[in-house]
Amino acid sequence: MKVLITAGTSAEAFKIKGSLIGEDILLGDYNEIPAFTNIIKLPNPASDTYAHEMLTLSLDNSVESIYLLDDREWQVLQISKQLFSEYNIELINGCKL
Repeated sequence: MKVLITAGTSAEAFKIKGSLIGEDILLGDYNEIPAFTNIIKLPNPASDTYAHEMLTLSLDNSVESIYLLDDREWQVLQISKQLFSEYNIELINGCKL
């Protein structure tokens, strides 16, 4: 299963990544990302099209689960939770882990 973990530059993201043994993990962040990392650039949750951009990114990368570690991301995507579930993409509140 392919998993996307947001806030990919945070210690929490690496902790979750370490606990998901055997999964194909992508780390992503909408903040500044050092050029030497394998962290993908995510859309900013302040964008009006954030949910659609995240859905497109998830479908393009065959993501099945998204751990949302930023509360703003979680709040915005909760509005579109049904849309993500129609594409079999699970949204997980990483803020509560």
